[in-house]
Amino acid sequence: MNLPSWTKSTLYFLLIIIVLALAWEGYKQLASTDGQYLRGTASVRVGDTRVPGPLCEQMGLCEIKLPVRADNRSMPHIKDMIGTIFEPPRRGSEEILFTILLRASFFTLREAFAGFLIGATLGFLLGVVFAHSGLLERGFLPYVVASQTVPLLAIAPMVVIWLGGNWLSVAIIAAYLTFFPVTVNTLRGLRSPKPTALELMHSYAATKWDILWKLRVPAALPYIFTALKVSATASVVGAIIGELPSGIADGLGRIILNFNQYYATGPERLWAGILFASLTGMAFFMIITVLEKIFVRHQSADAV
Repeated sequence: MNLPSWTKSTLYFLLIIIVLALAWEGYKQLASTDGQYLRGTASVRVGDTRVPGPLCEQMGLCEIKLPVRADNRSMPHIKDMIGTIFEPPRRGSEEILFTILLRASFFTLREAFAGFLIGATLGFLLGVVFAHSGLLERGFLPYVVASQTVPLLAIAPMVVIWLGGNWLSVAIIAAYLTFFPVTVNTLRGLRSPKPTALELMHSYAATKWDILWKLRVPAALPYIFTALKVSATASVVGAIIGELPSGIADGLGRIILNFNQYYATGPERLWAGILFASLTGMAFFMIITVLEKIFVRHQSADAV
């Protein structure tokens, strides 16, 4: 049965979610009661004595530690996290956590989108300039690469100090993670046309502007959209990190930070915030994927 590509993508996405959920619960089943050791290798208390586990007693596999603790505090059950989403986050609150996280996700997504536009535009312009000037490429591209070696956590406070704790500073922080992949892939894409295609354009007396928009940019679209998909998820990460020093309380960053402070009493709330942050990045990624199918398919149809 031939299904539309978007249907296949949705089914694959749901399958990945199911597999991850099963892996999460399966890992918890491998753990002992305290979640620290592999089940059957740790001793258990029976009355006043401790009895070795069956794997320890029969095979000599005693107290094998798991790489990650799997107790309910470190790894809550999926059903508990989902249940928490539909409950108020604190006593006396009439608003359920789902509504709060959904509103925060849209707020962060707007900041990420603004940073995405700034970074993608800057990256595209830099790619165009570098593609047409080898001198500028050799002079400035190493600095563009070096800019990505500076930790984002070191840059974010400085941006907030310079621009203030507002959405613009968060957007600039998100743009910092966005522009680099777009710059590199735009440069690669603009240089992807074959020399014969360029010679043909020159034989028609095409200007550099005509060659750019009628040959180079269409050829670069697959490269550019690949970078945009990476940048979409990176912009969400940048927006969440940027919300922390900026003091913005309406986004996912502040909510995740608050839930982290009360993790001991409600770990499910923190995991719910992380889940919504992941879904926000995935949603942005899927939007760019849909746009890629529209524009790249339209380009292929025009070529035919």
